[in-house]
Amino acid sequence: MERKNAWLSYDKKQKKELYTLGEDYRVFLSKGKTERECVDLSVAEAEKAGYISLEKAIAAGKKLKAGDKIYATIMGKCMALFTIGKEPMEKGMNILGAHIDSPRLDLKQNPLYEDTDQALLDTHYYGGIKKYQWVALPLALHGVVAKKDGSVVKVCIGEDPKDPVVGITDLLPHLAANQMNKPAAKIIEGEDLNVLIGSEKVAEEKPKKEGEEPKASVLKNIKAILKDGYGIEEEDFISAEIEVVPAGPARDFGLDRSMIMGYGHDDRICAYTSLVAMLKVKKPKRTSCCLLVDKEEIGSVGATGMHSLFFENTVAEIMALMGEKSDLALRRALANSRMLSSDVSAAYDPNFPSVNEKKNTAYMGRGLVFNKYTGSRGKGGSNDCSAEYMAYVRRVMDEAGVFWQTAELGKVDEGGGGTIAYIAGNYGMNVVDAGIAVLSMHAPWELASKADIYEAVKGYEAFLLAE
Repeated sequence: MERKNAWLSYDKKQKKELYTLGEDYRVFLSKGKTERECVDLSVAEAEKAGYISLEKAIAAGKKLKAGDKIYATIMGKCMALFTIGKEPMEKGMNILGAHIDSPRLDLKQNPLYEDTDQALLDTHYYGGIKKYQWVALPLALHGVVAKKDGSVVKVCIGEDPKDPVVGITDLLPHLAANQMNKPAAKIIEGEDLNVLIGSEKVAEEKPKKEGEEPKASVLKNIKAILKDGYGIEEEDFISAEIEVVPAGPARDFGLDRSMIMGYGHDDRICAYTSLVAMLKVKKPKRTSCCLLVDKEEIGSVGATGMHSLFFENTVAEIMALMGEKSDLALRRALANSRMLSSDVSAAYDPNFPSVNEKKNTAYMGRGLVFNKYTGSRGKGGSNDCSAEYMAYVRRVMDEAGVFWQTAELGKVDEGGGGTIAYIAGNYGMNVVDAGIAVLSMHAPWELASKADIYEAVKGYEAFLLAE
């Protein structure tokens, strides 16, 4: 069963819509390189569309009704949006769940040091990366520094064309004989991902005796730049969240501009398309929800990950504002819900054909990708949705004219991976993975098709409106 390529179906109007959506996403991806930035951008879009914060609704004692739009956030790194449906929430919701964290480097709590006339920052990588891909390319610093006085300083260095960039050096080929004989996982070690940020040496103090060399350091200058430019002292790094990410905007890719190259397609491409679809929904029969979570790349843990009670608590608060306050009603609402776990899939790469089985892999340009199960080897860690639910989503997509395909994550025993699907499945709800095919997944720069972005929005909107 070979699925058709979506590009062949578009007329001029659809292509115009497709490229407009692609450009909007390219801008979002360029601006949203951290979870906090993604939440800030999403909140702004939601409020423009008429959503109000749950916190304000609770404070005002607002009684929610069909058509009302509510959003909630936690710690600035996780977000849920709801459009209240005509049916009681106890009958279930239609949920799009994506994650907004991506593989990266995080600064350690005590990162700043000097070594042989160079100032560097020590890092700890986050998520599954090929460490050797992060050297010899321009990097930027994004994040926040929380100070003891309660103020929070936002940091973004390396994105404005006038900004400097930073980076990690690599060994020249002339001296790399031993390095090149190492396995790929060892070519660059985690403790060697040290970011070079300066080299100008300045005098620390005047010499006490005439003719004596003054004490000098590179760090003195760097500390002055941080203090004067951002009001940051070295000790403030202890309460900072600074992420090291590829510098520069996402770009159109290919001579035909059919693709987008950018950092963080996994999984902001599904988060953005879910958000766009959510904002299109006005008066659904079933309550619609878009859930954007953190920490998926490291196991969905913590207060902002899918394993937390944020989503469950938020649903309980909304139901209370609708007069449904029993725990049983909450449990029924969750169990009766349907979810698309909106996460990316690995696109077939003709440069590496051996890792995929062609009949059961995702292809760029063929639309939304459904993974009935993920996991690794013997489906370990998989959600594995039911046949009945797969039949349901097939019908919804076909009736909406959405291009879609099915896939597995590589050949059996080749590897594998997981998403948040199994966590939502713990509530007893129907869940299946449905995302966009990506090339070079988890690399600093990933690739995705604009056609698949377009089809994802169509598919997600159809799902939210389905009865």
